[in-house]
Amino acid sequence: MTVTPGDRGGSVCGALPDAVSPPVPRPGGCIIEGMAPLAEILSATDPERRSRWIVDTLVEAFADLMSAAPEAFRVKFRKMAADPFAFYRGSAPLFYADVATLADPWVDERTSRVWIQGDLHAENFGTYMDGDGVLIFDVNDFDEAYLGHFTWDVQRLAASIALLGWRKAIPDAGIDQLVAGYARAYVDQVRRFVEAREDEHDHALRIDNTAGPVHELLLRSRLSSRLGLLDAVTETEGYDRVFRHGPGVRRLGDAEHATVVEAFGRYLTTIPADRRLPDPAYVIKDVVGRSGFGIGSAGLPAYTVLIEGLNQALDNDIVLSMKQGNVAAPSRVVTDPRIADYFRHHGHRTAVSQRALQAHTDRLLGSTEIDGVGYVVSELSPYARDLEWDELTEPRDIAPVLDHLGRASAKIHCVADADSDQSLVGFSTEEAIAASIGDRDDEFVGWVCTFAREYAAVVRDDHRRFVDAFRSDAIPGVQATAGLDG
Repeated sequence: MTVTPGDRGGSVCGALPDAVSPPVPRPGGCIIEGMAPLAEILSATDPERRSRWIVDTLVEAFADLMSAAPEAFRVKFRKMAADPFAFYRGSAPLFYADVATLADPWVDERTSRVWIQGDLHAENFGTYMDGDGVLIFDVNDFDEAYLGHFTWDVQRLAASIALLGWRKAIPDAGIDQLVAGYARAYVDQVRRFVEAREDEHDHALRIDNTAGPVHELLLRSRLSSRLGLLDAVTETEGYDRVFRHGPGVRRLGDAEHATVVEAFGRYLTTIPADRRLPDPAYVIKDVVGRSGFGIGSAGLPAYTVLIEGLNQALDNDIVLSMKQGNVAAPSRVVTDPRIADYFRHHGHRTAVSQRALQAHTDRLLGSTEIDGVGYVVSELSPYARDLEWDELTEPRDIAPVLDHLGRASAKIHCVADADSDQSLVGFSTEEAIAASIGDRDDEFVGWVCTFAREYAAVVRDDHRRFVDAFRSDAIPGVQATAGLDG
């Protein structure tokens, strides 16, 4: 079966379309020797067909959420309309619908079903305080995490680099160099794990082993405090803290409050025994509804819970986020029932995936259900800071950051086999990836660079087509004109 854009279909994890043989990279080329550029393979040179593919894919992915919260999706789509990179961030299902139609020369039965972050773009990295109290720079978003081709993470990140480079007016040759630096750092770090030069659990990007913008970001995170976060989102009422009123904050009625408290009790049973705090730490002080999350979380119900913390001092209270889990974008093209059946719901999938991909995770990470719908629960940490790209303008400044991102990408893949359920990943991920690449480093790097350059060009055209479709109310379920007066 050959799947093409405009058809509806998916690929079993690890399988290639029957009519496509493994591709061989060619200098300056796309996927297979003699094959047309990627834009032609994806029918992106046919404006009408590509526009239908974009709209159909987004509607299929988001129909339920658009129906439940059309205004939130109108805001999401307006943010996506800002520029090609914003569109790329908000359209992960489109990326997977595309790559699922392409042959992948770097995966086999094992490397096609490893834990992946699922939405690995350049702005999904930042700092956090790990479960051992160490400030870490790493991937910081796991809403789309699933199992799939290890290359999908690498490709998605690489294309995001190309889009950012284009936005900064970096020439194609410079973008190729930046993407190649990322890909080589990824391969080098995988090999370091294989050769036991570094243990994947011990390797982490910390204050003591980073430099440049990443090091500076970690230092700025160090200046944050729990008290600063608490003062920003809570206030004292009598002798205790409660949440402040403000934009995005919604007070709950008695019935909804009781439902959330009951769900919180179920969440406590999902925290691993060796990570639990003393029971008094989980005493609930206040609960509110929340809205106004980022591009990827539009339409997802969420709550914020204030709990006692390690002691009764008000400056040690802890703020938790309880957010409805979304359907992971890779799961739309990975049809292996062994994977889907392992997860109880999307909140459970998010929490399990984060534990697999991130060593020493948040001790408060867990999941729960409300009315049969899954929610992921985690701390709203004062030490979480996203990597900002606005001040990174010159390739000489960007290149060291991408080296860090390449090594962080390798770490999340290679740490996963040790921390995940062995029935899902029962092999050494780093050994499997290293074997897939073999001694073809240059070919792998060239393949990643070519995909990044050509897919970024497709995305730039897709962004324009998306904006045209949205402005003309051609996306069912969300009307751009609905926000106008009169």
